[in-house]
Amino acid sequence: MPASFRTPRTTGGRRALAAVAALPLLAVVLTSCGYGSAADDKDDKAKVAAGAKKIEGLDEVKIGYFPNLTHATALVGDQEGLFQKELGATKAKYTQFNAGPSEIEALNSKSIDIGWIGPSPAINGYTKSQGKNLRIIGGSASGGVKLVVNPDKIKSLDDVKGKKIATPQLGNTQDVAFLNWIKEKGWKVDAESGKGDVSVVRTDNKITPDAYRSGSIDGAWVPEPTASKLVAEGGKAILDEADLWPDKKFVITNIIVSQDFLKEHPKVVEAVLRGSVKTNQWIKDNPEKAKASANAALKEASGKALPAEVIDPAWKSIQTTDDPLAATLDSEARHAVKAGLLDKPNLKGIYDLKPLNKVLKAEGRPAVDDAGLGVK
Repeated sequence: MPASFRTPRTTGGRRALAAVAALPLLAVVLTSCGYGSAADDKDDKAKVAAGAKKIEGLDEVKIGYFPNLTHATALVGDQEGLFQKELGATKAKYTQFNAGPSEIEALNSKSIDIGWIGPSPAINGYTKSQGKNLRIIGGSASGGVKLVVNPDKIKSLDDVKGKKIATPQLGNTQDVAFLNWIKEKGWKVDAESGKGDVSVVRTDNKITPDAYRSGSIDGAWVPEPTASKLVAEGGKAILDEADLWPDKKFVITNIIVSQDFLKEHPKVVEAVLRGSVKTNQWIKDNPEKAKASANAALKEASGKALPAEVIDPAWKSIQTTDDPLAATLDSEARHAVKAGLLDKPNLKGIYDLKPLNKVLKAEGRPAVDDAGLGVK
């Protein structure tokens, strides 16, 4: 479940959002530190090459990500040992999360050094620390969000009015996008309660298919693979969020790093970014192998692989990218402010793309832009 913005304008809103935001602090499987499910037992598949040396003398780098298709770069890079290949004898230690707040907490406590995470928790983590704890250092994925509805109840986008539509969490990335779409339609909804011309029902992605099946919701604005699971249940995708963005691209996953770790171990950060860039290229060059790799990683995490009718369409709707699509993150923050779920944030300095651009230059690739939000 993606994390939510939690800087509302009113005291009552703070209480409401805090209550909701407390829910995702449970990770997939709690470890002794309480942050996520350790993946150390499967790290041995990424063997350290003979004669490899530690980068900057560092024994290990602690990497966090979600076992979601929107984190495909991390899933495949871990599964195929592509990060470890770039890290030499510095061991990649992985921890999996299913909630943004717990990953940000782990980053702040130095339980992880680098993480794959959605835009909402990245913005929230940066603003709550007054710009002191993290930097976004690269992109990872775009797209993969759809409005799926019961075709017996909703024939067109205008029919959404008066219906019950689920989003993953109050103030999360998809919730903000749906509230912004509702506003642009000229309809009115109270952002915090979800009541109005459309009933916005905040529902954990894990139970959204059950809610759809039972008829307690009429549709959902959700990321993959939940969207494809709903289609497999008989739902119909009537809107792809990508169609609402310039060039059909918008950030769904970023790479973040602890500012202290970036300062102390810049070469290790470059190695992880190099692994990310090469993993994204491998995914593009080997789409079927990459899909199978991601599904194998999901099976290891959950005990069950996604069926073909779910993973095939879900995989096609997500694009891996090195570009963090910074302008779209800024737009997402402005949408949250407009919805009343976020005080106007100061995002100057949230990006440091110098290490990524150094890696891209070495690969003969063009530099990416921070939309004026980079560290000086």
